[in-house]
Amino acid sequence: NNNLFKSVNLINHIYMLHFLFLPIGAGGWSPLISDAYQRLEVDLGERTKITAVATQGRYGSSDWLTSYLLMFSDTGHNWKQYRQEDSLGSFPGNSNADSVVQHKLQQPAVARFLRLIPLDWNPSGRIGLRVETYGCPYSESHPLTSKSSDPGLEQKSKEVVSLEFKTMKNSGMLLHAEGQHGFSLSLELDRGKLLLLLRQASGPPSEPRRLASLGSLLDDQHWHHVALDIRQVRRHKHNKKLSVGASQRPDFFKENFHGCLENLLYHDLNLIELSKHRDPQTSLQGNVSFFCPEPTSVAVTFPEPQSFLQLPWSTSFSSGTLSIGFQFRTWNKAGLLITFDLPQQKGVVWLYLSEAKICFQIHKAGRKLLEINAGSALNDGQWHSVDFISRHGHLTVSVDKDKVTLFLFFFVKYFCLTLGFLLCQGCPGEGQKQECRNPFEGFQGCMRLITLDNQLVNLITVQQRLLGNYSQLQIDMCGITDRCSPSHCEHGGVCTQSWTAFQCNCSDSGYNGATCHSSVFESSCEAYKHNGNTSGYFYIDVDGSGPIKPQLVFCNMTEENTWLVIQHNNSELTRVRSSPGVNQQAVRFEYPAEEEQLLAVIRQSEHCQQELSYHCRKSRLLNTQEGSPFSWWLGGPSPGRVQTYWGGAHPGSQQCACGLQGNCVDLQHYCNCDADRSEWTEDSGLVTHKGNLPVRSLVLGDVQRPGSEAAYRVGPLRCRGDKNFWNAAFFDKETSYLHFPTFHGELSADISFLFKTTASSGVFLENLGIKDFIRIELISSQVVFSFDVGNGPREVSVYSSVPLNDNRWHQVQAKRNVKEASLQLDGLPVVRQQAPADGHFHLQLNSQLFIGGTASRQKGFRGCIRSLQLNGATLDLEERAKITPGVRPGCPGHCSSYGSLCHHQGRCVEKDNGFHCDCSQSAYSGVFCQTEVSAIFKPETSISYIFKEPFEFSRNSSTSPLSISSNMPPKGEDISLSFRTTQSPALLLLVSSVRRQYLTLLINMLEVRYKLDSSQEAEVLRSGGRSLADGQLHSLHIRRLTDSVVLKNYLARLGSLGYSGCLSVVRFNSVSPLKAALLHPNNSPVVISGPLVQSSCGSAASANPYAAENTNHLSDDPGSMGSGQPLVNAMKTDSVLIGGVIAVVIFVVMTILAITARFLYRRKETYHSQEVKEVKQEDSQDFHYNHQADSHSVSGENPKEFFL
Repeated sequence: NNNLFKSVNLINHIYMLHFLFLPIGAGGWSPLISDAYQRLEVDLGERTKITAVATQGRYGSSDWLTSYLLMFSDTGHNWKQYRQEDSLGSFPGNSNADSVVQHKLQQPAVARFLRLIPLDWNPSGRIGLRVETYGCPYSESHPLTSKSSDPGLEQKSKEVVSLEFKTMKNSGMLLHAEGQHGFSLSLELDRGKLLLLLRQASGPPSEPRRLASLGSLLDDQHWHHVALDIRQVRRHKHNKKLSVGASQRPDFFKENFHGCLENLLYHDLNLIELSKHRDPQTSLQGNVSFFCPEPTSVAVTFPEPQSFLQLPWSTSFSSGTLSIGFQFRTWNKAGLLITFDLPQQKGVVWLYLSEAKICFQIHKAGRKLLEINAGSALNDGQWHSVDFISRHGHLTVSVDKDKVTLFLFFFVKYFCLTLGFLLCQGCPGEGQKQECRNPFEGFQGCMRLITLDNQLVNLITVQQRLLGNYSQLQIDMCGITDRCSPSHCEHGGVCTQSWTAFQCNCSDSGYNGATCHSSVFESSCEAYKHNGNTSGYFYIDVDGSGPIKPQLVFCNMTEENTWLVIQHNNSELTRVRSSPGVNQQAVRFEYPAEEEQLLAVIRQSEHCQQELSYHCRKSRLLNTQEGSPFSWWLGGPSPGRVQTYWGGAHPGSQQCACGLQGNCVDLQHYCNCDADRSEWTEDSGLVTHKGNLPVRSLVLGDVQRPGSEAAYRVGPLRCRGDKNFWNAAFFDKETSYLHFPTFHGELSADISFLFKTTASSGVFLENLGIKDFIRIELISSQVVFSFDVGNGPREVSVYSSVPLNDNRWHQVQAKRNVKEASLQLDGLPVVRQQAPADGHFHLQLNSQLFIGGTASRQKGFRGCIRSLQLNGATLDLEERAKITPGVRPGCPGHCSSYGSLCHHQGRCVEKDNGFHCDCSQSAYSGVFCQTEVSAIFKPETSISYIFKEPFEFSRNSSTSPLSISSNMPPKGEDISLSFRTTQSPALLLLVSSVRRQYLTLLINMLEVRYKLDSSQEAEVLRSGGRSLADGQLHSLHIRRLTDSVVLKNYLARLGSLGYSGCLSVVRFNSVSPLKAALLHPNNSPVVISGPLVQSSCGSAASANPYAAENTNHLSDDPGSMGSGQPLVNAMKTDSVLIGGVIAVVIFVVMTILAITARFLYRRKETYHSQEVKEVKQEDSQDFHYNHQADSHSVSGENPKEFFL
């Protein structure tokens, strides 16, 4: 029926042809003017459940729509835009005049009126449309307009209540049900949201428990459907009361519901019909009617910052009164609401939002005469009323219930009233044009009930261009949407919004990103270790962006294996205290981690263990005569399963470790404690079966007998290894790939992995849908992340200046959510691309996920992929690679990427899964050879390191790096050490050999002595006169690049100087004598005299000896430098850096004294040491000790490095 169609355009020209229906016929709708203000309305005659809409272009023409909006209404007013999935507002149209494009509505719309608004059309034609709707008549019961009703109903085991409601009030009680024991359930509308609340009447009033919160902006005067399904454990046979629209309890202060209800059903009972026919089960109270009146208010939407509405406004001066009133709702904190001129005063009035408060200002000649602020938090999306009244010198500005009144008088006859943003072009009817400048942001939001001098403005007349002027408005609807309902902020992120976008506040959540999706913490201690961290407490997030929260653990990185440690409430050895009348003692252990966190850590680790020990005296543990255990423990997932074996034994064996090993104190029993002896003994061991961890509780039985004593200890949960971190696969052909189930990352997707390759291109990952897809690939020196979620293909790429096919590990992190897509490569800056504000955002995939290749077997990746995680879940590449041709599990070659983590001559050693640092050739220890090895020396302390002789080395098969041999004098030395002392003078280092070669290092000032030839005088090098015996930590690095030196017969007297202080990281060439003495004294060629105490006194030695240096090279000619000439006599303190590696020398000095004596004895040399006497300054002309302390401290100097 063509009478059901109405075409509206700006100048009321209707160009209407017949045969508007599909699929055949001629003609269609085409307005005379094609612009954004045209619309086609369809009256379906009755409320209809619309399921689909189809469009077609105008027959035989080039006129068709390419996109449009769809609106619905029950009354022909108060239109509501239909939004598809992803809140997409527009519908794609046609590409020609003949094809039919049908859209099935994902949620059927119930309405009588349908409106299509053209957005875009064929640029070579005009707006043209034929339309058809699909659906069926909507069945409804009589509506109920209610403030309260009170049906009493019999309670059943399952309660099902459903209804439809619409209202303009944002709060009110919809349903209230009284239950047993004073409990009540209520369904309430609160600030436009539905709340399901549980209350307890007994006792003092308390806050209700919120069971659910649904919806938003439900006070839009449109029908909303609610269904409530309450399931109960028991069936109660008693009557209860269900109140509709109000609560009958006097202690409830919730206001009654004001609005309309329909289809109010309790099971199969239509409560509205029962109430209408005065059924005795129901009763009516208050103002209740059986029809739904429609409000006459018309809203207007300002969707853009440039939107404006201009209205003419004249007022009588004789009345002395003017007033403006309106309601608004918005999400924005700022925006101009109203502005108008004061012609006689030559001023202007501004009413605007600033920081979510109403501000009223009067300006004249650019100067602010008056300012009033009122209200707060007005950007909450709720309707707020604003009234401005000037009456007889009193100015009142009211915002909701906040009112401000001032004394002021305006002489106003004619105003130009502007709502929204406007560069004012003058008032209607005036020939004179004036220019207005808006210093404020444009308002984006909705307005309604606009009144001028208490007269309601007819916005329908404005829409018909019969009143005022406007631009970019949506009249007769409020187009506000709540982008935070439902919230896309994950992991507890707080959602806030403006008119066009939402933001997530991720503070204190442990996650980051646009939607708080990505964890800021590593997934394991292993990952922290390979970031270069040392032992300490760390937060780990075992599933990354998954639902499991981060947890605080201790990471022990002092060993080759990195241990994750989770304590519980009692890990100490605890005596069992018996209680009279209690045959068993139960002990429960509480862990700080949540259940899912514990199980995830255990599942992810390669190995976990927990110490379980029982110390006993006449307290049996497991086996009774009947075979049942005296004691047992519970372990595994909470609350735990009963376990009847003890630490060190196998699960289910009902044994202890000694029973497994066959060495129990009584071989007739499988536990030491079962021998029931009066002496203390114990059964201890490790529980290593991951399915039985953690230990939850102990039940100890044999503790009540006279003389029985016992103690227990359950150690912390310790886990090592990360199965996910090193999980890798090697793809050796372009046609090779692994396939996994479809990746589900509809709203948020984060993908991270590491790769290394020698190829220049290849696809890392691909997953396809019907139209959507996601792909990550390597193209030359860039990584490209491409995807399509329905808005067309998009790409995010990162370019690297370093070649990516260098066979080193590179990390990729790709993320996509409803707000943005991002890509990061290694440590390069993150590249982001914003998502469309109103577009598709669901990623819909349906094919298999391909890793290392594509479904077409083209452009495959050749190389290694490791630690591939999708939304926090690690794909087991190794297991899948074991059964896939062309792909190998694992990937060696980690040292090429991680070898730099091994410091101070540490050597990277490859492992099947990972690597470790061999510190045997380093003066340092620790996981990465970074821990200083330091000791405190007393005056009587010395260490001698004995070098093996050539013939001994040849007979000895030992290859210990601490034992070296040299049949020729070394061509040079590389000596480093750190020291801290107040002794002066002191001997730090003496190096000697049986061939009478030596090198000494002494301090008051730094002094190095050597001889290159017995015919020459001793060479003395000094550091410039500052005393180093100042108690500060100094680092020294010496390199000698010349021939060997000659031993002189006063070496024994040098040893009498001794040394008192701190020595650290001592290294002589490849030997670390201090480390050998402290860490390996039993299997190293060292002799320790006096007390030697390991200390951290050298931990402050962190200077870099290579950062800045002045270097002096000593000529090979022994006569090139005179005796006593200083090596450095004028070094500037700000240009030299005293090396951060002063390590080996001090220990070696004392070591060499012992070496010398030993070698002389063995080799029967003719050298004889003279009697040692106290060394004095005048004992030798070659020594120049300075006993006077230098007044200048060297602690502030740059460390120096000396090359000899």
